[in-house]
Amino acid sequence: MHGNGDKAPLYKENLTPEQLLKIIFDYTAKIANDQRLDSVLILMANMGRELVLADRCAVWLVDQLREELFTVVAHGVGELRIPYGSGLVGASICSGEPIFIDDAYKDDRHNRDSDAKTGYRTKAIMTIPFRNNDGEIIGAYQAINKLTKEERFSERDLEYLSLAASYTGKSLESVMLHEEIFATQKEIIETMGEIGESRSKETGKHVRRVSQYSYLIALGLGMTEQEADRLRRASPMHDIGKVAIPDAILQKSGKLTEEEFELMKSHTVIGYELLRHSRRELLLTAAIVAHQHHEKWDGSGYPQGLRGEDIHIYGRITAVADVFDALGSARVYKPAWELERILSLFEQERGRHFDPRVVDAFLAQLPLILEVRDRESDV
Repeated sequence: MHGNGDKAPLYKENLTPEQLLKIIFDYTAKIANDQRLDSVLILMANMGRELVLADRCAVWLVDQLREELFTVVAHGVGELRIPYGSGLVGASICSGEPIFIDDAYKDDRHNRDSDAKTGYRTKAIMTIPFRNNDGEIIGAYQAINKLTKEERFSERDLEYLSLAASYTGKSLESVMLHEEIFATQKEIIETMGEIGESRSKETGKHVRRVSQYSYLIALGLGMTEQEADRLRRASPMHDIGKVAIPDAILQKSGKLTEEEFELMKSHTVIGYELLRHSRRELLLTAAIVAHQHHEKWDGSGYPQGLRGEDIHIYGRITAVADVFDALGSARVYKPAWELERILSLFEQERGRHFDPRVVDAFLAQLPLILEVRDRESDV
Protein backbone atom coordinates (compact mmCIF):
# COMPACT_ATOMS: atom_id res chain seq x y z
CA MET A 1 0.00 0.00 0.00
CA HIS A 2 2.76 2.48 0.88
CA GLY A 3 5.33 1.48 -1.72
CA ASN A 4 7.50 -0.11 1.03
CA GLY A 5 7.72 -3.58 -0.53
CA ASP A 6 7.47 -6.25 2.19
CA LYS A 7 8.21 -3.90 5.09
CA ALA A 8 5.50 -3.35 7.68
CA PRO A 9 3.86 0.06 7.21
CA LEU A 10 4.73 2.82 9.69
CA TYR A 11 1.40 3.88 11.19
CA LYS A 12 0.73 7.37 12.55
CA GLU A 13 -1.17 8.44 15.65
CA ASN A 14 -4.31 10.57 15.36
CA LEU A 15 -3.73 14.31 15.78
CA THR A 16 -4.31 16.11 19.07
CA PRO A 17 -6.47 19.29 18.93
CA GLU A 18 -3.30 21.37 19.45
CA GLN A 19 -1.57 19.70 16.48
CA LEU A 20 -4.66 20.21 14.36
CA LEU A 21 -4.81 23.94 15.14
CA LYS A 22 -1.10 24.36 14.46
CA ILE A 23 -1.45 22.79 10.99
CA ILE A 24 -4.43 25.01 10.17
CA PHE A 25 -2.77 28.23 11.37
CA ASP A 26 0.58 27.45 9.71
CA TYR A 27 -0.94 26.70 6.31
CA THR A 28 -3.57 29.44 6.24
CA ALA A 29 -0.82 32.00 6.94
CA LYS A 30 1.33 30.65 4.09
CA ILE A 31 -1.63 30.46 1.68
CA ALA A 32 -2.71 34.03 2.48
CA ASN A 33 0.77 35.31 1.52
CA ASP A 34 1.02 33.49 -1.83
CA GLN A 35 -0.67 34.58 -5.06
CA ARG A 36 0.64 31.90 -7.47
CA LEU A 37 -1.94 29.27 -8.29
CA ASP A 38 0.44 26.32 -8.59
CA SER A 39 2.17 26.95 -5.25
CA VAL A 40 -1.16 27.66 -3.49
CA LEU A 41 -2.48 24.32 -4.75
CA ILE A 42 0.63 22.58 -3.39
CA LEU A 43 0.17 24.24 0.02
CA MET A 44 -3.51 23.28 0.07
CA ALA A 45 -2.80 19.68 -0.82
CA ASN A 46 -0.11 19.48 1.88
CA MET A 47 -2.51 20.98 4.43
CA GLY A 48 -5.18 18.40 3.56
CA ARG A 49 -2.69 15.55 3.72
CA GLU A 50 -1.49 16.57 7.19
CA LEU A 51 -4.98 17.25 8.55
CA VAL A 52 -6.32 13.77 7.79
CA LEU A 53 -3.02 11.82 7.95
CA ALA A 54 -3.29 10.71 4.31
CA ASP A 55 -0.42 9.29 2.28
CA ARG A 56 -1.35 11.53 -0.64
CA CYS A 57 -3.68 14.43 -1.22
CA ALA A 58 -4.64 16.29 -4.39
CA VAL A 59 -6.63 19.45 -5.04
CA TRP A 60 -8.62 19.08 -8.26
CA LEU A 61 -10.01 22.06 -10.19
CA VAL A 62 -12.70 22.28 -12.84
CA ASP A 63 -11.48 23.51 -16.25
CA GLN A 64 -14.76 24.74 -17.73
CA LEU A 65 -13.35 25.55 -21.17
CA ARG A 66 -11.87 22.10 -21.77
CA GLU A 67 -14.57 20.28 -19.79
CA GLU A 68 -11.88 18.57 -17.75
CA LEU A 69 -10.73 18.20 -14.17
CA PHE A 70 -7.06 18.80 -13.49
CA THR A 71 -4.65 18.73 -10.61
CA VAL A 72 -1.16 20.19 -10.55
CA VAL A 73 -0.67 18.46 -7.22
CA ALA A 74 -0.63 14.73 -6.75
CA HIS A 75 2.26 13.86 -4.44
CA GLY A 76 5.00 12.22 -6.47
CA VAL A 77 3.15 12.83 -9.77
CA GLY A 78 2.97 15.76 -12.24
CA GLU A 79 -0.18 17.37 -13.68
CA LEU A 80 -3.09 15.00 -14.25
CA ARG A 81 -6.15 15.70 -16.40
CA ILE A 82 -9.31 13.64 -16.64
CA PRO A 83 -12.64 14.20 -18.44
CA TYR A 84 -15.20 16.13 -16.39
CA GLY A 85 -17.39 13.68 -14.47
CA SER A 86 -15.00 10.72 -14.64
CA GLY A 87 -13.56 8.81 -11.68
CA LEU A 88 -14.48 9.20 -8.04
CA VAL A 89 -13.47 12.87 -8.02
CA GLY A 90 -15.73 13.53 -11.03
CA ALA A 91 -18.63 11.71 -9.36
CA SER A 92 -18.20 13.80 -6.20
CA ILE A 93 -18.05 17.10 -8.12
CA CYS A 94 -21.11 16.21 -10.24
CA SER A 95 -23.21 15.15 -7.23
CA GLY A 96 -21.90 17.88 -4.90
CA GLU A 97 -21.56 15.21 -2.19
CA PRO A 98 -18.47 13.83 -0.44
CA ILE A 99 -17.46 10.24 -1.18
CA PHE A 100 -15.36 8.05 1.03
CA ILE A 101 -14.63 4.38 0.47
CA ASP A 102 -12.37 1.85 2.15
CA ASP A 103 -11.10 0.04 -0.95
CA ALA A 104 -11.03 1.85 -4.28
CA TYR A 105 -10.64 -1.40 -6.23
CA LYS A 106 -14.10 -2.51 -5.08
CA ASP A 107 -15.69 0.60 -6.63
CA ASP A 108 -16.23 0.69 -10.41
CA ARG A 109 -15.86 4.49 -10.52
CA HIS A 110 -12.18 4.32 -9.55
CA ASN A 111 -9.76 4.60 -12.47
CA ARG A 112 -6.80 2.22 -11.91
CA ASP A 113 -4.71 3.51 -14.81
CA SER A 114 -2.43 5.80 -12.79
CA ASP A 115 -1.77 2.99 -10.27
CA ALA A 116 -0.85 0.67 -13.14
CA LYS A 117 1.65 3.26 -14.42
CA THR A 118 3.26 4.07 -11.05
CA GLY A 119 3.01 0.76 -9.17
CA TYR A 120 1.13 2.52 -6.36
CA ARG A 121 -1.84 0.82 -4.63
CA THR A 122 -4.77 3.13 -3.98
CA LYS A 123 -6.95 1.80 -1.18
CA ALA A 124 -8.92 4.23 1.04
CA ILE A 125 -10.17 7.37 -0.72
CA MET A 126 -12.01 10.42 0.57
CA THR A 127 -13.21 13.08 -1.90
CA ILE A 128 -14.88 16.36 -0.92
CA PRO A 129 -16.09 19.03 -3.39
CA PHE A 130 -15.54 22.72 -2.59
CA ARG A 131 -17.38 25.86 -3.69
CA ASN A 132 -16.58 29.48 -4.46
CA ASN A 133 -18.26 32.51 -2.87
CA ASP A 134 -21.26 32.13 -5.19
CA GLY A 135 -21.81 28.55 -4.08
CA GLU A 136 -20.62 27.04 -7.38
CA ILE A 137 -18.50 23.87 -7.19
CA ILE A 138 -15.04 24.73 -8.58
CA GLY A 139 -13.06 21.68 -7.48
CA ALA A 140 -12.52 18.94 -4.94
CA TYR A 141 -10.08 17.65 -2.32
CA GLN A 142 -9.07 14.03 -2.65
CA ALA A 143 -7.17 12.24 0.12
CA ILE A 144 -5.70 8.81 -0.57
CA ASN A 145 -4.64 6.02 1.85
CA LYS A 146 -5.05 6.67 5.56
CA LEU A 147 -1.79 6.26 7.48
CA THR A 148 -3.25 5.21 10.86
CA LYS A 149 -3.63 1.58 11.96
CA GLU A 150 -7.32 1.51 10.85
CA GLU A 151 -6.25 2.35 7.26
CA ARG A 152 -9.63 4.00 6.59
CA PHE A 153 -10.96 7.55 6.76
CA SER A 154 -13.45 8.44 9.50
CA GLU A 155 -16.34 10.89 9.98
CA ARG A 156 -13.89 13.11 11.87
CA ASP A 157 -11.57 13.14 8.82
CA LEU A 158 -14.57 14.16 6.77
CA GLU A 159 -15.12 17.10 9.13
CA TYR A 160 -11.46 18.14 9.01
CA LEU A 161 -11.18 17.95 5.23
CA SER A 162 -14.56 19.71 4.86
CA LEU A 163 -13.12 22.56 6.94
CA ALA A 164 -10.06 22.72 4.67
CA ALA A 165 -12.31 22.50 1.58
CA SER A 166 -14.48 25.37 2.79
CA TYR A 167 -11.40 27.59 3.26
CA THR A 168 -9.84 26.36 -0.02
CA GLY A 169 -12.78 27.33 -2.22
CA LYS A 170 -12.77 30.93 -0.99
CA SER A 171 -8.97 31.30 -1.15
CA LEU A 172 -8.62 29.75 -4.59
CA GLU A 173 -11.16 32.11 -6.10
CA SER A 174 -9.04 35.06 -4.96
CA VAL A 175 -5.82 33.52 -6.34
CA MET A 176 -7.46 32.65 -9.66
CA LEU A 177 -8.76 36.22 -9.97
CA HIS A 178 -5.22 37.53 -9.27
CA GLU A 179 -3.86 35.23 -12.01
CA GLU A 180 -6.55 36.45 -14.41
CA ILE A 181 -5.63 40.11 -13.70
CA PHE A 182 -1.92 39.27 -14.19
CA ALA A 183 -2.68 37.50 -17.50
CA THR A 184 -4.71 40.52 -18.65
CA GLN A 185 -1.81 42.84 -17.79
CA LYS A 186 0.56 40.65 -19.84
CA GLU A 187 -1.80 40.73 -22.81
CA ILE A 188 -2.13 44.54 -22.60
CA ILE A 189 1.65 44.96 -22.34
CA GLU A 190 2.39 42.67 -25.30
CA THR A 191 -0.27 44.31 -27.49
CA MET A 192 0.77 47.86 -26.58
CA GLY A 193 4.44 46.96 -27.10
CA GLU A 194 3.68 45.70 -30.61
CA ILE A 195 1.66 48.84 -31.37
CA GLY A 196 4.63 50.98 -30.27
CA GLU A 197 7.05 49.03 -32.45
CA SER A 198 4.78 48.94 -35.52
CA ARG A 199 4.72 52.76 -35.56
CA SER A 200 8.50 52.83 -35.96
CA LYS A 201 8.36 50.09 -38.62
CA GLU A 202 9.69 47.49 -36.18
CA THR A 203 8.06 44.07 -36.01
CA GLY A 204 6.24 42.45 -33.11
CA LYS A 205 9.08 39.93 -33.23
CA HIS A 206 11.56 42.60 -32.09
CA VAL A 207 9.43 42.99 -28.96
CA ARG A 208 9.35 39.22 -28.38
CA ARG A 209 13.09 38.82 -28.96
CA VAL A 210 14.06 41.64 -26.57
CA SER A 211 11.67 40.14 -24.02
CA GLN A 212 13.31 36.67 -24.27
CA TYR A 213 16.87 38.04 -24.31
CA SER A 214 16.13 40.08 -21.17
CA TYR A 215 14.78 36.99 -19.42
CA LEU A 216 17.85 34.89 -20.29
CA ILE A 217 20.29 37.64 -19.21
CA ALA A 218 18.40 38.07 -15.92
CA LEU A 219 18.69 34.34 -15.22
CA GLY A 220 22.38 34.51 -16.15
CA LEU A 221 22.82 37.21 -13.50
CA GLY A 222 21.34 34.85 -10.88
CA MET A 223 17.89 36.39 -10.60
CA THR A 224 15.05 34.15 -9.47
CA GLU A 225 12.76 32.66 -12.11
CA GLN A 226 9.95 34.88 -10.78
CA GLU A 227 11.98 38.11 -11.06
CA ALA A 228 13.38 37.22 -14.49
CA ASP A 229 9.87 36.39 -15.70
CA ARG A 230 8.58 39.74 -14.43
CA LEU A 231 11.20 41.50 -16.58
CA ARG A 232 10.31 39.31 -19.56
CA ARG A 233 6.64 40.29 -19.21
CA ALA A 234 7.38 44.01 -18.75
CA SER A 235 10.12 44.59 -21.33
CA PRO A 236 7.82 44.66 -24.41
CA MET A 237 6.79 48.14 -23.23
CA HIS A 238 10.31 49.56 -23.41
CA ASP A 239 9.48 51.75 -26.43
CA ILE A 240 5.80 52.42 -25.71
CA GLY A 241 6.52 56.18 -25.56
CA LYS A 242 7.14 56.10 -29.32
CA VAL A 243 3.36 56.23 -29.81
CA ALA A 244 3.68 59.99 -29.24
CA ILE A 245 6.60 60.54 -31.66
CA PRO A 246 5.65 61.84 -35.17
CA ASP A 247 5.96 59.38 -38.10
CA ALA A 248 8.27 61.78 -39.95
CA ILE A 249 10.88 61.25 -37.21
CA LEU A 250 10.24 57.56 -36.47
CA GLN A 251 10.45 56.54 -40.13
CA LYS A 252 13.14 58.92 -41.32
CA SER A 253 15.81 57.01 -43.26
CA GLY A 254 18.54 59.65 -42.89
CA LYS A 255 20.26 61.03 -39.79
CA LEU A 256 18.04 62.91 -37.34
CA THR A 257 18.69 66.62 -36.75
CA GLU A 258 19.58 67.66 -33.22
CA GLU A 259 16.05 68.91 -32.64
CA GLU A 260 14.53 65.69 -34.01
CA PHE A 261 16.81 63.59 -31.82
CA GLU A 262 15.74 65.52 -28.71
CA LEU A 263 12.13 64.78 -29.60
CA MET A 264 12.96 61.11 -30.21
CA LYS A 265 14.65 60.87 -26.80
CA SER A 266 11.45 62.04 -25.13
CA HIS A 267 9.86 58.60 -25.79
CA THR A 268 11.54 57.38 -22.56
CA VAL A 269 9.83 60.00 -20.39
CA ILE A 270 6.50 59.66 -22.23
CA GLY A 271 6.53 55.88 -21.68
CA TYR A 272 7.36 56.34 -18.01
CA GLU A 273 4.57 58.88 -17.51
CA LEU A 274 2.07 56.56 -19.22
CA LEU A 275 2.86 53.66 -16.88
CA ARG A 276 4.07 55.01 -13.55
CA HIS A 277 0.66 55.75 -12.02
CA SER A 278 -0.40 52.10 -12.01
CA ARG A 279 -0.46 50.15 -8.73
CA ARG A 280 0.16 46.89 -10.61
CA GLU A 281 3.65 45.44 -10.14
CA LEU A 282 4.03 44.43 -13.78
CA LEU A 283 3.15 47.87 -15.13
CA LEU A 284 5.46 49.57 -12.60
CA THR A 285 8.30 47.31 -13.80
CA ALA A 286 7.43 48.31 -17.39
CA ALA A 287 7.61 52.00 -16.31
CA ILE A 288 11.20 51.50 -15.05
CA VAL A 289 12.24 49.75 -18.27
CA ALA A 290 10.64 52.41 -20.50
CA HIS A 291 12.35 55.19 -18.52
CA GLN A 292 15.86 53.76 -18.15
CA HIS A 293 16.70 51.51 -21.11
CA HIS A 294 18.69 54.33 -22.81
CA GLU A 295 20.74 55.22 -19.73
CA LYS A 296 24.45 54.34 -19.97
CA TRP A 297 26.79 52.85 -17.38
CA ASP A 298 29.21 55.83 -17.69
CA GLY A 299 26.42 58.41 -17.19
CA SER A 300 26.28 59.62 -20.82
CA GLY A 301 22.80 58.21 -21.55
CA TYR A 302 19.34 59.76 -21.37
CA PRO A 303 16.87 60.99 -20.12
CA GLN A 304 18.38 61.43 -16.63
CA GLY A 305 22.08 60.82 -17.21
CA LEU A 306 22.12 58.12 -14.50
CA ARG A 307 25.42 56.35 -13.85
CA GLY A 308 26.41 52.81 -12.79
CA GLU A 309 24.17 51.11 -10.27
CA ASP A 310 21.93 54.19 -10.03
CA ILE A 311 20.40 52.74 -13.21
CA HIS A 312 17.89 50.05 -12.23
CA ILE A 313 19.11 46.53 -13.09
CA TYR A 314 16.04 46.10 -15.33
CA GLY A 315 17.11 49.14 -17.36
CA ARG A 316 20.70 47.87 -17.62
CA ILE A 317 19.55 44.43 -18.84
CA THR A 318 17.03 45.79 -21.37
CA ALA A 319 19.70 48.15 -22.74
CA VAL A 320 21.89 45.18 -23.71
CA ALA A 321 18.97 43.14 -25.08
CA ASP A 322 17.57 46.07 -27.09
CA VAL A 323 20.91 47.15 -28.61
CA PHE A 324 21.83 43.56 -29.52
CA ASP A 325 18.56 43.10 -31.38
CA ALA A 326 18.63 46.58 -32.98
CA LEU A 327 22.14 46.05 -34.38
CA GLY A 328 21.33 42.56 -35.68
CA SER A 329 18.16 43.71 -37.45
CA ALA A 330 17.81 45.66 -40.69
CA ARG A 331 16.20 49.07 -40.05
CA VAL A 332 15.01 51.88 -42.34
CA TYR A 333 18.28 53.71 -41.69
CA LYS A 334 20.79 50.77 -41.72
CA PRO A 335 21.42 47.15 -42.76
CA ALA A 336 21.78 44.37 -40.13
CA TRP A 337 25.24 43.95 -38.58
CA GLU A 338 27.17 40.66 -38.57
CA LEU A 339 27.39 38.88 -35.20
CA GLU A 340 31.18 39.33 -34.98
CA ARG A 341 30.85 43.10 -35.40
CA ILE A 342 28.11 43.27 -32.73
CA LEU A 343 30.20 41.30 -30.21
CA SER A 344 33.20 43.52 -30.92
CA LEU A 345 31.07 46.59 -30.12
CA PHE A 346 29.86 45.04 -26.83
CA GLU A 347 33.49 44.38 -25.88
CA GLN A 348 34.36 48.06 -26.56
CA GLU A 349 31.28 49.38 -24.72
CA ARG A 350 31.65 47.08 -21.67
CA GLY A 351 32.01 49.54 -18.78
CA ARG A 352 31.04 52.53 -20.95
CA HIS A 353 27.57 52.07 -22.42
CA PHE A 354 26.88 48.77 -20.66
CA ASP A 355 27.18 47.34 -17.14
CA PRO A 356 30.17 44.91 -17.33
CA ARG A 357 28.31 42.23 -15.33
CA VAL A 358 25.33 42.39 -17.68
CA VAL A 359 27.60 42.06 -20.73
CA ASP A 360 29.27 39.01 -19.14
CA ALA A 361 25.88 37.41 -18.43
CA PHE A 362 24.80 38.20 -22.01
CA LEU A 363 27.92 36.50 -23.42
CA ALA A 364 27.45 33.47 -21.15
CA GLN A 365 23.85 33.11 -22.37
CA LEU A 366 24.70 33.84 -26.03
CA PRO A 367 24.08 30.29 -27.35
CA LEU A 368 20.50 30.38 -25.94
CA ILE A 369 20.03 33.98 -27.13
CA LEU A 370 21.05 32.99 -30.68
CA GLU A 371 18.55 30.12 -30.57
CA VAL A 372 15.80 32.64 -29.76
CA ARG A 373 17.02 34.95 -32.55
CA ASP A 374 16.83 32.12 -35.11
CA ARG A 375 13.44 30.93 -33.88
CA GLU A 376 11.92 34.45 -33.82
CA SER A 377 13.60 35.85 -36.94
CA ASP A 378 11.73 38.45 -39.03
CA VAL A 379 12.16 36.41 -42.21
